[in-house]
Amino acid sequence: MKLLNQSLKYLSVSVLAIITIWAVVFYFNMLHEIKSSIDEGLENYKRLIIQKAQQDATLLTKDYFDESFFSIRKIDKQEALSMKDTYIDTILYMQDADDKEPEAEPVRMLITAFERNNVYYELKVANSIVEEDDLIKELLFDTVWLYISLIVGIVLINNLVLKKLWKPFYDFLIQLQHYRVGNNPTLPEVTTKTKEFTDLQTAVNVLLRHTQEAYEQQKQFIGNASHELQTPLAIATNKLELLIENENLQEDQAGQIAEVMAIIERLVRLNKSLLLLTKIENKQFLQEENVELNKMVHKNISELEEIASFKNIAITVDETDKVFFRMDPSLANVVLSNLLRNAIFHNVPNGSVSIEITRNKLVIRNTGSEEILNGSLLFTRFYKPNLTSRGSGLGLAIVKAVSEKYGFQVSYSYSHSMHCFELLFPA
Repeated sequence: MKLLNQSLKYLSVSVLAIITIWAVVFYFNMLHEIKSSIDEGLENYKRLIIQKAQQDATLLTKDYFDESFFSIRKIDKQEALSMKDTYIDTILYMQDADDKEPEAEPVRMLITAFERNNVYYELKVANSIVEEDDLIKELLFDTVWLYISLIVGIVLINNLVLKKLWKPFYDFLIQLQHYRVGNNPTLPEVTTKTKEFTDLQTAVNVLLRHTQEAYEQQKQFIGNASHELQTPLAIATNKLELLIENENLQEDQAGQIAEVMAIIERLVRLNKSLLLLTKIENKQFLQEENVELNKMVHKNISELEEIASFKNIAITVDETDKVFFRMDPSLANVVLSNLLRNAIFHNVPNGSVSIEITRNKLVIRNTGSEEILNGSLLFTRFYKPNLTSRGSGLGLAIVKAVSEKYGFQVSYSYSHSMHCFELLFPA
């Protein structure tokens, strides 16, 4: 989720919480103010009724509620003296002009007592009030509209104002996404007056300069290592080849020279593998094109056909789809070559290799030793399942490095006496 949308989400939730709390507080304050105002009116109405009762004694016999909204009844002195002004919410049945029969209406009532000519009376004065249900309904309706209006306003501000404010950040982010160390001569840059964005740009560009310098140094080291190591190894091999052709050598001497040549050849392979692994990790393979997996699998099988025939290993290919993906073709060939070579070299005589190609995965199964390999260490550098292995221990590490570069998932399993390597491709 984008930063703008996340800010909108949290802002909407916060506004909803604030408005909800505000609505509850506003409701109780409004109810309190309404009742306080009605109570003041009832107090004033009480005084007017008592004054009129002193002038018109017939009012003292009015013991029922009608359109005048008050009633009077006689009480004894003790009850009158113990009575205080009391305000209550209650219900009275009243009939308006448009009502066929009396209906229950909420009222605010004042109950008090007064004295006239040593006779004590109870006075009840009522006033109609707004129903709380109606008040809650109206307040809820107004609150919902207020919330919707605020959200619409926030969305407009978010899209017009904040989007413009964050534009330099997104421009800078796009440049970073397209920046490649060793391929882009200029560093990402945006024009903005926002201090936080300029500070971010400065900090990122400092890191990119350090990365660029480290990349150039590593690139130079790889080139130097390739030249400085390969050249003396090649010279040593040539001299040993000349020496072994000498007819005066004894058989044991020739054998020792052959062992040294095998060691040098292994060093050459190890050097090439380490350099390749370093190049992969430094992302120095930039030649990407559409690669057809099926053709590359058959090409590698044909190159290994003589070795497979020598060990009498049967190779079968099951293809359900044509699989294409975009990557460096040399790295694709390295992955397939290492997996297929392992399946053949670590096989048993009269064994088998089965290859399954589907839309989203490549599976290579092979017979071999009954020893289950350590899946957690298998793809690490220099791991060898046994001391007799003549490999460099870097083949599967290279497969892992290429897979991580292109988002593949490589895994190992063992079932039904078959070692299985599975390569899952991204959707």
